[in-house]
Amino acid sequence: MTHMKRFQGIPMSKSMRDLCKEEDYAFLGMSEKTIKVTVERDRDLEDWRPKKEERVRRQLEREQLEIERLQQIEERKKEKEQQWRTHVEKLTSSQEKTLQDRLARLRRFREFQRKVLIEESGMEDGGAGLTVNQLLTRM
Repeated sequence: MTHMKRFQGIPMSKSMRDLCKEEDYAFLGMSEKTIKVTVERDRDLEDWRPKKEERVRRQLEREQLEIERLQQIEERKKEKEQQWRTHVEKLTSSQEKTLQDRLARLRRFREFQRKVLIEESGMEDGGAGLTVNQLLTRM
């Protein structure tokens, strides 16, 4: 009821007076000092918004840079893996080639040994081949 007496000078209909509460008209009782504080606060808020937008923009830039950095790291990792696979393939193929060459040399050497043993023993028939093979196995 006190709000009715306090704001009696405000022109409004009787039905509106019944509906309104003191809190609704609190702004009418504000002094100039509080209005200045409110204006300064509003001005500070206005100054704060561009700063917040700038912070958000910088944060988005940092996130974008971080994403790009992670992508570059991933690309380098894939490139190194590919280089490693290529290196391993080259090593494997060169080792296989080396082993095949050694096998071919060993076979030629065994054939040479067989010929020499057959010639030295003087036997050219099939029985000599069997003894030569036994001799080569022992060696």
